[in-house]
Amino acid sequence: MNKSLSNIVVLISGSGSNLQSIIDNANDIGINIKCVISNKANAFGLERAKKAGIATQFIDHTQFETREDFDQKLIQHINTINPELVILAGFMRILSTDFINAFAGKILNIHPALLPKYKGLNTHQRAIDAGEKFAGATVHFVTNELDSGEIILQQSVPIQSIDTAESLAKKVLAQEHLLYPKAIKKALGLR
Repeated sequence: MNKSLSNIVVLISGSGSNLQSIIDNANDIGINIKCVISNKANAFGLERAKKAGIATQFIDHTQFETREDFDQKLIQHINTINPELVILAGFMRILSTDFINAFAGKILNIHPALLPKYKGLNTHQRAIDAGEKFAGATVHFVTNELDSGEIILQQSVPIQSIDTAESLAKKVLAQEHLLYPKAIKKALGLR
C-alpha cells in the first residue's frame, strides 16, 4: 500500500450508498478504508465493502446493556486501527460523549440539510413546510451537540414546487454522493 494514504474507518447501519461513493473515490481522496463497521448484520454496506476487499466488522448494539458499553466496544476496535478519520455514513446511532471525546476532531458526518438549519430528523419535509427555496447536504465534524460541529462543505439543491420529501431526499442524496468524498479530502487537508 502507498504509505501516503490516510487510513479511515467508516461506520454504517444501512445500504451504504455514501460508503460506495467513498470507495469509488478512495484513490482521488488519498485514503485507505481499513474497516467498515456496522451495528446491523444485514446492512448492505457490509456487502459493498466485502466486494471492494475491505475488512468488515459487525458489532450488535442490542448485545450491550447501555449505549456507553456499545461505544466502548467500538472505541476498542477502532483504536486497533488508529485511523486519521472516522466517517459516519448512515450510522443510525447517537454517539456517546466518551466516543466523541475518544476521536475528537476526527469524526465526520453528513447531514441531509443546510446546517445550521434543520438539525435532526425529517429535514426534507421541514424545509418544504418552511417554504425554503433550497435544501441540501452538509458534511461537518461531530461534536457532543447534535449536528452542530464545524462545517467542512455544503451543497445545495433547489426545491421545486412539485417536490415531496421523497423526491427532495433523492435529489439531496445524489449530491451527498458527490459531496462526501470532497469533504473527506478537505478534512484531511485541514489536519
